[in-house]
Amino acid sequence: MYETIFSNKGYLKMKKVGGFIRLMRPINSAMMGFAVFVGAVLAKPQPCNFDWLSILYGFFTGLMLTAASMALNDYYDRDIDAINEPARPIPSGLVRPGQALAFSFILSLIGFVLSYLISILCLAVALAAWMIMMAYVTVGKRSGLPGNLLVSACVSIPFIYGSIISIGYVPLNVMLFTLMAFLSNTGREITKGIVDVKGDRAEGVKTLAVRYGEKIAAVSAAVLYLLSVSLTPLPWLLGIVSLWFIPFVLIADAGFIVSSILLLRDYTRENARKIKKLVLLWFIFGFLAFIFGVSG
Repeated sequence: MYETIFSNKGYLKMKKVGGFIRLMRPINSAMMGFAVFVGAVLAKPQPCNFDWLSILYGFFTGLMLTAASMALNDYYDRDIDAINEPARPIPSGLVRPGQALAFSFILSLIGFVLSYLISILCLAVALAAWMIMMAYVTVGKRSGLPGNLLVSACVSIPFIYGSIISIGYVPLNVMLFTLMAFLSNTGREITKGIVDVKGDRAEGVKTLAVRYGEKIAAVSAAVLYLLSVSLTPLPWLLGIVSLWFIPFVLIADAGFIVSSILLLRDYTRENARKIKKLVLLWFIFGFLAFIFGVSG
């Protein structure tokens, strides 16, 4: 009997730990940590000359601050998620709202300490990114497009952060990639608004999908994806990447173009959810294009 009780307690603890891990969105958070590394490589394509300890701190700064924002976002979105995503840790009862808030604070503190260990400038950039995240979660979330732009700024900053870790400033190739990431991620955020339209409408979140309908939102997202694609020839034309840039960027471009067409043909919630996930894959190929392009 006691063994069963202890076994059940252990199982519940493991489920709770799993709930906290899910709050962090490990894949998304790790991608932001990886984005810091991408920014560092883009700025300085000779990894053998890196200060690898600072790069490691930078990776975990990006991961921790992104995870903190994910946990805080779930805290504020708990009523919406109860409609849109009832299986998430907070609406499912796996993690209490107060626990999620405290967890976000701890993750933020770890991120700030790591950035301070790199430099004061990196701490300043980390604090700026954190303030943008707070603005989005507390105010921007319900504003629709302005909120989408705030999220994209948070997605773009890790590349700048990595460049600063690497060489202390932001060169042209990093600025171009950051702009592409900003545009394509804004498209993804608008696509996400199609997925969440039911709960957003109930909570008064003024996304493009809520205000103007799913079709207008799909067109807007597709335009942003294609604008990002239109910038991809520039690094090659400016001579700041090698031939290795081309095969990877062609896959990313084709992916964004096909995703745009599929979204315009079918802007239902189910298809928008698929497109939202696919776009992350094209992000990865975009990362690889620039990494191989500057190191090849």
